[in-house]
Amino acid sequence: MSRVQLALRVSDLESSITFYSKLFNTEPAKRRPGYANFAVQNPPLKLVLLEGESDQPTVMDHLGVEVPSTDEVNAATKRLTDSGLTTSEETDTECCYALQDKVWVHGPGNEPWEVYTVKADSDQFQKATASACCTPAAEKATAGSSAQASCC
Repeated sequence: MSRVQLALRVSDLESSITFYSKLFNTEPAKRRPGYANFAVQNPPLKLVLLEGESDQPTVMDHLGVEVPSTDEVNAATKRLTDSGLTTSEETDTECCYALQDKVWVHGPGNEPWEVYTVKADSDQFQKATASACCTPAAEKATAGSSAQASCC
């Protein structure tokens, strides 16, 4: 099953977890320091919460589509490239306590979108930090420690 992903950078992770648990009537599927995600069944949504600066309002970090396999990531890459969009591919990338394959594109407002699959899920993989993961490879050199660098 594919589902849309919405990643938000929040100033108060615990309050956000409480709110979204009530809103979607479900508990987080994964909780780690500075990170939580929800696998919402209805509507089908992967909601990712990333801890940001304590004095900043909640902002959209990035958007995505979670797909079940690397084959589907590859098919999306081909479809997006064939349609004239600039893509950035990542394979076996460690992010959000998982090993992922993904492709990135940017919308007309420079909003980052990823199509990704989780290949393995484990605490041994990198956590969700702005400088460590989920920023398209072409942007990693310029993203640095920006609080708005993308991470899933």
